[in-house]
Amino acid sequence: METDPNRWPGLTEAVAQQRLLDEGRNELPSSKPRGVLGTALDVVKEPMFLLLVACGALYLVLGDWKEALLLLGFVFLIMAITFIQERRTERALEALRDLSSPRALVIRDGQPRRIAGRDVARGDVLLLAEGDRVPADAVVLDAVSLSADESLLTGESVPVRKAPGEGDAPDAMGRPGGDDLPFVFSGTMIVQGRGVARALATGANSEIGHIGKALQTLIPEDSTLKKETGRLVRNLAILGAAMCAVVVVTYGLLHGSTAESWTQGALAGITLAMAILPEEFPVVLTVFLALGAWRISRNRVLTRRIPAIETLGAATVLCTDKTGTLTENRMTVARLWAGGSFLELEGSTAALPEAFHPVVEYGVLASQRDPVDPMERAIDDLGERALAGTEHDHAAWVLQREYPLSRELLALSRVWRSPDERQVEVAAKGAPEAIFDLCHLPEERRQDLTARVLQMADDGLRVLGVARAKVPPDGMPEGQHDFAFEMVGLLGLKDPVRATVPAAIQECYGAGIRVVMITGDYPGTARSIARTIGFQRPDSVITGPELDAMDDDTLKARIRDVDLFARVVPEQKLRLVQALKANGEVVAMTGDGVNDAPALKAAHIGIAMGGRGTDVAREAASLVLLDDDFTSIVAAIRLGRRIFDNLQKAMSYIFAIHVPIAGLSLIPVVAQWPLLLLPVHVVFLELIIDPSCTLVFEAEEAEQDVMQRPPRRHDAPLFGRRNLLLSLLQGLCVLGVSVGVFLYGRDVLEAGENAARGLAFATLIIANLSLIVTNRSRTLSAIRSLRTPNKPQWWVLGGGLSFLCLVLFVPFLQDLFKVELPQPLSLLGCLAAGASSVLVFEAFKAVMRHRGATSTR
Repeated sequence: METDPNRWPGLTEAVAQQRLLDEGRNELPSSKPRGVLGTALDVVKEPMFLLLVACGALYLVLGDWKEALLLLGFVFLIMAITFIQERRTERALEALRDLSSPRALVIRDGQPRRIAGRDVARGDVLLLAEGDRVPADAVVLDAVSLSADESLLTGESVPVRKAPGEGDAPDAMGRPGGDDLPFVFSGTMIVQGRGVARALATGANSEIGHIGKALQTLIPEDSTLKKETGRLVRNLAILGAAMCAVVVVTYGLLHGSTAESWTQGALAGITLAMAILPEEFPVVLTVFLALGAWRISRNRVLTRRIPAIETLGAATVLCTDKTGTLTENRMTVARLWAGGSFLELEGSTAALPEAFHPVVEYGVLASQRDPVDPMERAIDDLGERALAGTEHDHAAWVLQREYPLSRELLALSRVWRSPDERQVEVAAKGAPEAIFDLCHLPEERRQDLTARVLQMADDGLRVLGVARAKVPPDGMPEGQHDFAFEMVGLLGLKDPVRATVPAAIQECYGAGIRVVMITGDYPGTARSIARTIGFQRPDSVITGPELDAMDDDTLKARIRDVDLFARVVPEQKLRLVQALKANGEVVAMTGDGVNDAPALKAAHIGIAMGGRGTDVAREAASLVLLDDDFTSIVAAIRLGRRIFDNLQKAMSYIFAIHVPIAGLSLIPVVAQWPLLLLPVHVVFLELIIDPSCTLVFEAEEAEQDVMQRPPRRHDAPLFGRRNLLLSLLQGLCVLGVSVGVFLYGRDVLEAGENAARGLAFATLIIANLSLIVTNRSRTLSAIRSLRTPNKPQWWVLGGGLSFLCLVLFVPFLQDLFKVELPQPLSLLGCLAAGASSVLVFEAFKAVMRHRGATSTR
């Protein structure tokens, strides 16, 4: 196929930019980020906002303007905090959208250029290759074995062949579906071959743009965590509403059924509802997962589906390919075989012996000019060093025809003509067994050559066969098998293991994650790499043909004990994923090719290669590895565990602090005490709770043992029984201490109502801040946690203490909060009591640390 820019000049940059201005960018209409008004409307719909408004209305009825204005001020403050959180989340998601923007290869100003898909203009000349997503509706101008998957538009999963348009290219698009038509459509996938096309319709004018509105109505299913959180919030909201009604009625009846008692009862009921309602849960979940995706992207891993972050920490098996993931994808030709002997090239600077010139010569001819593929680039580099200036240098030869690689024959052939048109040579390269087949070798010869191939593979080399042929007198045949090929030799290529991989493999083993290598290379190559990188079971291998011979039950049994799969074709990866899942494993799978997509979609976590991967693979995957590095996967798993840990800590803290707030709202009603907490107190506490659970816990570094413990169960709830009990215990301790301080102030110190309330409130604030510190880690003591860096913590602790001092020492705020300044000794007692409320949890952590230390001896 000719892709000469002189034949297909494309648009100039100036014309393209003008068309983008006139017709709009090549993107479908999408929802715009919410502005200030949209965020404010969302806040208005929140139950907490409605409760605050109800409280403000009651204070207005009572004629208490100070309380009413203060609550309205808190409304605007909460709106500001919500807006900041929304913007943080939106910025993180916008960064991810920028990273995931598809790319397109076009000819602009006569030169091939890689641009963002949204910048493709009508009239652009597109260069399409296997695995690409078509960026616009276009007419095919030239093609070689071009096929596209148009199931997105037609529902038909079988790829359709594409043929160049005859004569003048049409100016209007046809309909999708059907073979040998000259049209390709935006959003469809090129699954085979290469082509040149001219864009005829972009954005909303494309075929997919016509159905864009229908596509936008699709709502993705909520994740497991979101469903669990939603159930919890719904149940607690129902409980809060019921308790609110009970408290209003109880308070009104117990206090004489006067108008004032009913008003005070309504305030008490609303306060209790505000205390029980955990409106932070959905906010925390959204912020953690969005910012978690952003954090993972900074480790060169793009999150395409947010729920994958939940699953990362539960992964038990990591299936990875070899080339470019475990290795550097920087091939060099390390060994040659020709004429019955080997030649070692690694580390050698000697001239290439004449006997080995043909294998390099035809290896170069069977490769692309200016290749991108690492193996072809290595062969091309060797050819430049060894053949330049010799009769074997064919830089001026012209490509006549290409026979591409296919699923049926893992070899390709290229036909070349010399400048004087006297010579026409055919060069083929591919999998050794495919080259043996092309050469129609007798069985004895095949066995001899297979032994050489296995010898090279056992040394960790990737082996390619090379063959040559002449064009028959009757012209170019239809298939490669119709040439009379002659075996030339073997090329052994080496791809160095990434230096960081062995340590990453051991980290996986320490984390209870099994690593499985799936490669198209020979078993010997797989074993050699596995030993180099430290596999626990490097010798047992299952090959692709053996895999085909097994039924599903046999494979399910065998796969428990085998970590290496060699000579595997992409279609077999799906069976491996299904077998692992059938054994109860949580599977992460890497892939880069068109045929990897089913396995990536079937895995719990599909990981596509961003550098060498195809758009098809990226579409099917949950994560995209931007640098194709295995260590980035391990870093993402580590971050996934950290995110889930911190999410659990934040949720536990929220649950724990709501227990004493609810208790201090309910107990005075039942015991016929003065109200200890008013709505203004609860809102003040929320101003500490909100930034704590969304900033302090989200910024917390991973626990030291995060990669030394087994994966959590995939179906393990976020609010497990143990977490709930620990949080309940923490909350009851804080409640008991706060009630004890109130009774001590009222009965022992004989302080007035406001003074006793001030003591209890100060104790609750200190206990709240102590809960933040102690819940930062499940293993470290609170003192150690304070020494561990966490900048948001100091802002929250400093802000909480500062506001408490203002409430206790400023007369205007004392009046609003209905508190009095405690005596200095009493205030110190509050500080000590509040801090001591977390001692039970600290003791629990100390016991767990002791058990852990004992078990490791």
